[in-house]
Amino acid sequence: MPPAPNRSAGRTATRPIRWPDPDELAARAHVVTLPLRVRFRGVAEREVLLLDGPAGWAEFSPFLEYDDAEASAWLRCAVEAGWDGFPAPIRSSVPVNATVPAVTAADVERVLASFDAAHTVKIKVAERGQTLRDDVARVAEVRRLLPDAALRIDANAGWTHDEALAALEAIGPLGLQYAEQPVAGIHGLRELREEVRRRGWGIPIAADESVRKESDPLAVARAGAADLIVIKAPPLGGIRRALRIVAEAGLPAVVSSALDSSVGTRAGAALAAALPELPYACGLGTVSLFEADVCRNRYEARGGQLDLRPVAPDPELLERHRAGRERRDWWLARLRRCGELLVKDA
Repeated sequence: MPPAPNRSAGRTATRPIRWPDPDELAARAHVVTLPLRVRFRGVAEREVLLLDGPAGWAEFSPFLEYDDAEASAWLRCAVEAGWDGFPAPIRSSVPVNATVPAVTAADVERVLASFDAAHTVKIKVAERGQTLRDDVARVAEVRRLLPDAALRIDANAGWTHDEALAALEAIGPLGLQYAEQPVAGIHGLRELREEVRRRGWGIPIAADESVRKESDPLAVARAGAADLIVIKAPPLGGIRRALRIVAEAGLPAVVSSALDSSVGTRAGAALAAALPELPYACGLGTVSLFEADVCRNRYEARGGQLDLRPVAPDPELLERHRAGRERRDWWLARLRRCGELLVKDA
């Protein structure tokens, strides 16, 4: 039987009480491959490493292209969750948005059917190999299907300044809650935000990559480059670090996930539940994009809300989706390298 998740949820330490050594991490690791319902970030399946920690299950799943230095922050988050537990929540549930990947307009309805009570929808745009016409058609189809929903777009820094202006001019009339990371870099965001305000378009600019991929996650706030920030616990090194960043940034925050399984999504919900203010629906509905998951009772929204119920993988599903030996060895080697970095820095 797996341990009861997060027995130490009331602790407020900024780092786990004890750093596990790489051998302990490897002994507690399970590597799975989960198929997706639609391609996302160019992949049709997601590889995930789960840790059966003493305080609960945790997820370590940085994207494959990330180097060890970047991936080690994700492991710090997993160790915090699995060894130290979650901070005490101040709310019992969190609102979530639906997510529409860069699919064709014809596929939008099928994607939305996977989500419950889609009152807010995040739509991927600026996909490589697609055009602005594709983006407009996708957003317009969401608006047609959900005329009263709050819509937000995410370009993942895929536009230049001029492309972003053209896109916001074309998509803006459909009604946008905000545009997430339309261009790369803090300087680029600041220039775009200033021009959007000068033109009176009223579209808030959100920073994502310019928070989690910067050496200083507060730089975007100091530069006045964004109206709000998007935060993810893994790349920021854990829930408590993310809470501290939001407090110091002084900007509204949206909590999001990184295409996590139910286990990783539960950590995102713990972050959202601990924020003093939660003005926006969270991007924590991506479990609905998975064809399969590690939990029988998938951690998906009900009535547009995620509750804070315990989450633990089912042993049969862990075995069914277990990754092949080569991929497991690859992940265990990565886990060991990142673990050694954490122990060295502790």
